[in-house]
Amino acid sequence: MRTLIILMLLAVLVMAATSYESHESMESHEYLNPFINRQRANGFIHADTRLEAISQERIRERNKAPQERQREICEDYYPCELYAFRHGYAAAYRHYFGRRRTK
Repeated sequence: MRTLIILMLLAVLVMAATSYESHESMESHEYLNPFINRQRANGFIHADTRLEAISQERIRERNKAPQERQREICEDYYPCELYAFRHGYAAAYRHYFGRRRTK
């Protein structure tokens, strides 16, 4: 009986120690209201700069340098890519696509 009372008191003490709510967790403003409105949440991102950056990226994709276009063409054709590993992309492009053959 005595051990049962001691175990019961020990269990109550452990439960009280683990369920204690510290003041540090209550200092946060998120404790009372974890949600904020859209304007405050997205206040640091300006829509104009995002849209402008996306449009600039699209313009850069359309206006590629000729060497970059040639390299992409060469990368898509496996023999040209192997040749490029040894001789460079400019030489590989000239070798495989430089002379256009017409019949």
